[in-house]
Amino acid sequence: MDNQNINILIADDDETLCYLLKEELVNEGFNVEIVYDGKYAIGKLKKKKYDLLLLDLDMKEISGEDVLKFAKDNYPGLQIIVLTAKSAVRTAIDCIKMGAYDFITKPYDFDQLLVIIKRALEHKNLVVQNTLLKKKVTSVIPNKIIGDSKSIKEVLQLAEKSAISESNILLEGETGTGKELFAEFIHKNSNRNKKPFVAINCASLPDQLIESELFDYEKGAFTDAKTSKQGLVEIADGGTLFLDEIGELSLALQPKLLRFLENGDFRRVGGIANLKSNVRVIGATNKNLMEEAEQKKFRRDLLFRLNVITLTIPPLRERGNDIILLSEYFLRTKSSVRQPKKLSAEAKKALLHYGFPGNVRELEHTIERAIIFSEGEEIYPKDLNLPTSDFDFGIPGNLEKNKIFKLHDMERIHIKNVLDFYDWNRENTARALGISQKTLYSKILKYNIK
Repeated sequence: MDNQNINILIADDDETLCYLLKEELVNEGFNVEIVYDGKYAIGKLKKKKYDLLLLDLDMKEISGEDVLKFAKDNYPGLQIIVLTAKSAVRTAIDCIKMGAYDFITKPYDFDQLLVIIKRALEHKNLVVQNTLLKKKVTSVIPNKIIGDSKSIKEVLQLAEKSAISESNILLEGETGTGKELFAEFIHKNSNRNKKPFVAINCASLPDQLIESELFDYEKGAFTDAKTSKQGLVEIADGGTLFLDEIGELSLALQPKLLRFLENGDFRRVGGIANLKSNVRVIGATNKNLMEEAEQKKFRRDLLFRLNVITLTIPPLRERGNDIILLSEYFLRTKSSVRQPKKLSAEAKKALLHYGFPGNVRELEHTIERAIIFSEGEEIYPKDLNLPTSDFDFGIPGNLEKNKIFKLHDMERIHIKNVLDFYDWNRENTARALGISQKTLYSKILKYNIK
């Protein structure tokens, strides 16, 4: 644990004790500040993010118990150790029930206090990780990047070189190509790999929820804000924040993200204090953000902050035999039996001939369905149930000139076919295509699909 990044606030009206305690903690490498009354403790907490509060119960204007209640209501991630006289042990126990991590009686042994402090900080990290697991917005994806094609190897090499930098990264590519998987790859190969990787899909939540998820909020910021909560930028501090489908971020929220990218500053929803978090941002989009910027749909200055490094993830149809490698991987991982089913030669040919507008995610769902509905130990083309269209989705090089269609035409026809296949059930269609219902609805409007 790097003590230099740990901020501790001491709230105690005993000035001599505070001075001596601060000296000891500074010698251990901590950043330490002192206040002598509960009123000033609350003021400090509103203005700065602290990891630990050493709190005396007996203070003049505002008691330690009132400070504790305020802190737990507004800063649930803050660890609090109560400093108490021996005569007030019962009160200290009550404070633990209110949310304090532990207490220590005065006069105390510094080594003993240091042990409690380290345990409290370890507990904070566990809470953060647990919150991260609950908040992480992700799809079911393989635990490593599968592929042997030239195009995927080239991008992997660029991703590995990019990982060692601290620059923000923009991942471009069609829906379902595995942009989040590449973001995780970059994080794991970076110097931030021991800190959290936090992901959020910007297309899946309305503006107010995205802002509160990212930057957290103060108690009372809106109707349902009964308590404060940690935002993703705070949880990801020291690590990586992945913003999927960042092109869907509204123009109202873009300036707030830009400010955060410029200096790490942010404000909680309903708050007035500037807070800081040190994260690396990786954005991902299936849109051409330069075109979006020219059409005033995306801020140009935000784009330049994001795309210090830009990586383009190739679509599945350009990855050749990777389609078979991925299919066999999904057959192994999705099968509930020890001996997974196999692809027939005809099924392999059908997979290679199909263009997969939904890319890896669509292939994953195709194989999962085939495992369920196929009879016997071998999968045939009929089991794949690939959508048909007015033309063949052939791979480049196998198409006749009169059968080459523009990409948006392929996407429009494919979406129409899948909608028809699922009787226009948008939830099932979006799941099969590997996109959100919001994105599906946008594409239906864009292509005027009826």
